[in-house]
Amino acid sequence: MNRLRLGRSVAAVLAGAVILAGLAAGRPARAEEPQEVVITFKDHKVIPDRLKLPAGRKFKFIVRNEDAAAEEFESVRLNREKVVPAGGQIVVLVGPLSPGVYDYFGDFHPETAQGELTVE
Repeated sequence: MNRLRLGRSVAAVLAGAVILAGLAAGRPARAEEPQEVVITFKDHKVIPDRLKLPAGRKFKFIVRNEDAAAEEFESVRLNREKVVPAGGQIVVLVGPLSPGVYDYFGDFHPETAQGELTVE
């Protein structure tokens, strides 16, 4: 019986050593946090109307609406559309993005609220 207890104790010590060794080696890398980008609707225009961002990353667009009426953030290439209440904001997650040009606009005022995202 002593051998059985000794065997279990050794197994428990070895299991603990393996766990500690894994912790000492570091945790697996977490996915990179999305880069935050602020886009604002004001006076039925979109600010900024031109953005350049790196390829291969995820992005968190914080879309603010400073107008007195609701606006809809839309991008056909990004496959996103979401209403932004007057005086409010929304979050739009995208990516990772491939190199290219992605348009975005305010769907309620598409003639003036236009922007372009260049991903390089």
